[in-house]
Amino acid sequence: MGKVTGFKEFKRQLPEDRPIAERLKDWKDVHTKFPKNLLEEQASRCMDCGIPFCHKGCPLGNIIPDWNDLIYRNRWQEALHRLLSTNNFPEFTGRICPAPCEDSCVLNINDNPVTIERIEQGIIEHGYENGWMKPNPPKIRTGKKVGVIGSGPSGLAAADQLNKAGHSVTVFERSDRIGGLLMYGIPDFKLEKWVVLRRIKLMEEEGVVFKTNAHVGVNILADELRKNFDALVLAGGSTQARDLPIEGRELKGVYFAMQFLPLQNKRNQGDPIPENQFISAKDKTVVVLGGGDTGSDCHGTSLRQGAKNVYSFELLPQPPLNRSLNNPWPEWGRIFRTSSSHEEGGKRDWGISTKKFSGENGILKKIHMVKVDWSMSQNGTTPQMREIPGSEFEIAADLVILALGFLGPEKNTLLKQLGIKLTDRGNVEANKDFMTNAPGIFSCGDMRRGQSLVVWAIWEGREAARGVDKYLMGETSLPSSPFHS
Repeated sequence: MGKVTGFKEFKRQLPEDRPIAERLKDWKDVHTKFPKNLLEEQASRCMDCGIPFCHKGCPLGNIIPDWNDLIYRNRWQEALHRLLSTNNFPEFTGRICPAPCEDSCVLNINDNPVTIERIEQGIIEHGYENGWMKPNPPKIRTGKKVGVIGSGPSGLAAADQLNKAGHSVTVFERSDRIGGLLMYGIPDFKLEKWVVLRRIKLMEEEGVVFKTNAHVGVNILADELRKNFDALVLAGGSTQARDLPIEGRELKGVYFAMQFLPLQNKRNQGDPIPENQFISAKDKTVVVLGGGDTGSDCHGTSLRQGAKNVYSFELLPQPPLNRSLNNPWPEWGRIFRTSSSHEEGGKRDWGISTKKFSGENGILKKIHMVKVDWSMSQNGTTPQMREIPGSEFEIAADLVILALGFLGPEKNTLLKQLGIKLTDRGNVEANKDFMTNAPGIFSCGDMRRGQSLVVWAIWEGREAARGVDKYLMGETSLPSSPFHS
């Protein structure tokens, strides 16, 4: 490493986020830019640790110590090349990844880890600013055509890799814009959409074709694609939301997160959505059910829309402040975390179960809840939920948002038409090359893996591309992560 004592000389440091009062007035990124000199200093904290566990912590196997060292030495273009060798879209992961690499950093054993995520973002943005991110279409085309269904991170990664291999790639997206959850699932204050559009433009210039409003299985027959393409990649995501089938679920005012979030993103893109079709939190008491990333996104969106009160409730108990004995480093730490949205206001609580919704004239008025305890069962190995007697309570609510996760891909259109087999969990079944039971049809991302992180989706897309390339050409030279399968 360039500065072997850097971790002793410098503490972990990040630039200040934008003031809460300021950022609640707009939809811009909550983070401020990381100055170049501070990035170089923070990169010098990367230790000569012998075994870089951050490699294993990152699903993509990013070669993190190498590009940290190169940044410290002011060799930014080389650092960019090293980063892009394993990660197609560091401008996405550098903004929205929970950074499992940082939890696996050796410094994290008894100190604060290296600021890997923000350094990653700094490298790619430096690349764009200096004109290094130029279109680089393949010099030779194979004559093979691949259709990618779904334009989320896994579909984009698969398309990018297959295009690099020289295949002609067309991406089909059922929505009106490319990007999947990057465009319509993640709020602008975490991922501004110019970042997504910039990458899409670059991919187009490299030869990838994008088709929007193309709902394969609905307005495009799956059999047509099978005839027109040498291989297909199914990357439609895990879009079947988990519902809460309790009394009052049908009341107006109870919505899924993915009914709520995309509407605001569409407005931010200039779409004129009529008020009677827009789900707004303005001047309302909002209850978000679900304590994950999607719930946090709903929380921050509600605050920006001008909610009167925002509550976020989670069924599971509050995580501990520090790692438990059965959650040692370098595993992902199952500890208490606070997102930027939760810092901005509202209230959070854990161990809360929803009993029913009630209302008047078909409109939501109240949510009825009870506190629960997660004690160990009699066998002492499995926590068992039980309601705490006398802990029932209710909240007057105008809007309830269900952010309870997803149950897998939608089953009754594309997958049914293609006769694709599913796993016991309802995801697409695929072999080690990511090919389904239908020859020439592959699957990746949340559709195959189940609901997961963007960084895992990119890995899935890269690995599926290897399988497609091998199927079409008999072998593949596309790179693979050395750590995962």
